[in-house]
Amino acid sequence: MDALELGAFLRSRRGRLAPQDVGLPAGSRRRTPGLRREEVAVLAHISTEYYVRLEQGRAPRPSAEVLAGIAGALRLSDTESAHLHLLAGTAPLSRGLHPREVRRSILAMIGRLPQTAAFVLSAAYEVLAWNNLAAALMEDFGALAPQDRNLARRAFLDPPHPDEPLYGIADGADFRQGVAMQLRSALATYPDDPALSGLVEDLLAGSTEFTRLWERHDVQAPPMLTKTFHHPSVGKVTVDCDALLLPDRDQHLVLYTAPQGSSDAQALALLSVLGASTTDATRP
Repeated sequence: MDALELGAFLRSRRGRLAPQDVGLPAGSRRRTPGLRREEVAVLAHISTEYYVRLEQGRAPRPSAEVLAGIAGALRLSDTESAHLHLLAGTAPLSRGLHPREVRRSILAMIGRLPQTAAFVLSAAYEVLAWNNLAAALMEDFGALAPQDRNLARRAFLDPPHPDEPLYGIADGADFRQGVAMQLRSALATYPDDPALSGLVEDLLAGSTEFTRLWERHDVQAPPMLTKTFHHPSVGKVTVDCDALLLPDRDQHLVLYTAPQGSSDAQALALLSVLGASTTDATRP
């Protein structure tokens, strides 16, 4: 149980709700936004004293039933509820390192996907595998040292071109928000992984934007259905974005495609011809 992080997460979720969101009268003007602690306690069917101690990081581990009541009171999503259970120590944790080995079947598949930029991300946003089109659209990852293939570091600390968004994507702010959210979930799942904890420490020390996003305690990123790149060779390219979870390894297979016959598909086809100096399904 991570009592302090649990308390901070509860405070952040309570602060985003208004009384009318949970069927309570607005009442008189409040000094601070959000529900009062006693309101959450009533909705969760627990004592106010116990809930206050939970937020202060001083309470014993709550039961699964208590957590379910709190999740309902705070209107948590499924992702947020799962994170709550992780912090409380009532969900299984992976005490080892987050997996970096990519299945051979996945490596073979991304090398065969036509007109699709495909790559695999670890739980720590390391690019583990990619095909030629992904390298042509984004960056030749094969030319980078393995430690430099981390998209979180690239986005917050070391973008290829400091005056431009990472890879020229138009939704850079949304991407960085999603990075912060997913890293929080990953760190809760792998609390003993020095690579993850070290990454978060570096981002907090080196990026005020990451610090601001991290302190929001959000864990559910909005879906990114499309992504627009401004590529130096082919110009503006808007692609459909699908991130498929590989649950056995906490990895994501990311696929960028474009509707057949569209100008964006033609741009991807041109990029596939231009190529990049890397081999299909490359990995360190």
